[in-house]
Amino acid sequence: MGFLGFRRPDGRWGVRNHVLVVASVSCANGVVNAIAREEPGAKTVTHPEGCGRGPADLEITQRTLAGLCRHPNVAAVLAVGLGCEFLQAPVLAEAAREAGKPAQSLVIQQEGGSRKTVLRGVEVVRGMLAEAAWARREACGWERLTVGLECGGSDALSGVTANPLVGAMADRLVEAGATVILSETTEMIGTGEILARRACSPEVAAKVLDLVRGHTRFVKESLGPLAGLVISPGNIEGGLSNIAEKSLGCIVKAGTSPVNEVVPYGAVPLRKGLVIMDTPGSDIFSLTGMAAGGAQIMIFTTGRGTPVGFPTVPVIKVASSSEL
Repeated sequence: MGFLGFRRPDGRWGVRNHVLVVASVSCANGVVNAIAREEPGAKTVTHPEGCGRGPADLEITQRTLAGLCRHPNVAAVLAVGLGCEFLQAPVLAEAAREAGKPAQSLVIQQEGGSRKTVLRGVEVVRGMLAEAAWARREACGWERLTVGLECGGSDALSGVTANPLVGAMADRLVEAGATVILSETTEMIGTGEILARRACSPEVAAKVLDLVRGHTRFVKESLGPLAGLVISPGNIEGGLSNIAEKSLGCIVKAGTSPVNEVVPYGAVPLRKGLVIMDTPGSDIFSLTGMAAGGAQIMIFTTGRGTPVGFPTVPVIKVASSSEL
């Protein structure tokens, strides 16, 4: 048993076959969106980054955007930049080509302005869409699948109904050879020792503890006496009282399998099975990090409801109650 996917030149498999138009810098967002309005068959990634930041931020931005360009759900990439930014569009196009994908870049200052870049971009994207349409799904094993786990708009039932259900699914996928990513370091506060006991080795256990304890210290330094909360007004209205309670419900999504690896934000896991990725609690940022890490599908539990999705990755919502 397995799933039907699109075989990529780098050996990975996609569950979708998208053409991606990505901005290398926030200054190009308008042009990227204009291209998509003219050719709605393309998917877009825009963002507020790419220039005017320190080296650490730039490194994370480049790793994340390059990961999205290499993503197995993406068939081809058009990267659009302004021309004077730190993170240049040709760098992202080259990342896609390294994964064997057709990729081009356009630089607004070199093309003669926004309108000319849009016209040229639409022409490029239409050619990519026509080529991508020839792809056909093939059967492949579960070991080719990476699933990202997320929860947002949680309530008191999330840790009782939706999250345990997803945990059971995660265990079955891991048993079948797949990779499952547990995210949101903020929502692991108070559970570091529990997760560390599940680590596959002392080295991984140490990484788990360092990650959770480090984030716990940061929250305490930032919020002082309010550090025990770190939950949203909606969480409180839904019946959650503190971050430890929320975290205990959150990690149930990861089932009972051993933790095989801890990876930084946006990094591709090197080991199969259950992996922890260091992402923030923000749903959009967390989904983006797991997508950059190669997750082809996201399973997103919610108690109060949320419309959040992702351009190139299907996000499947699991409700905590029949009413929702």
